Amino acid sequence: MTTQPSHLTILLVPEHLADDSAPVAEESAVRSAVVEATGETGASGYPRYAGNGMVADIDPSTRTVEALLVDGRELDYGLSARVADSPDR
Repeated sequence: MTTQPSHLTILLVPEHLADDSAPVAEESAVRSAVVEATGETGASGYPRYAGNGMVADIDPSTRTVEALLVDGRELDYGLSARVADSPDR
């Protein structure tokens, strides 16, 4: 069983830089946010995180962003959400 991190950093990056096989550098992000665990489970079934204008459901075992709202809206086309390398800072 994977423990849920208390907070994570979400990076919004242009899709052409979001290669799943390589980590994304924070400098490549057009926006980032540190999000805190809310203790709730999102509609996707994964733990919910919120902060700095972002609300996300994140799979703690794969650190995949399963659902995301940015300032109350869906993510714009051409952008991809990634969790930064360090799970807790």
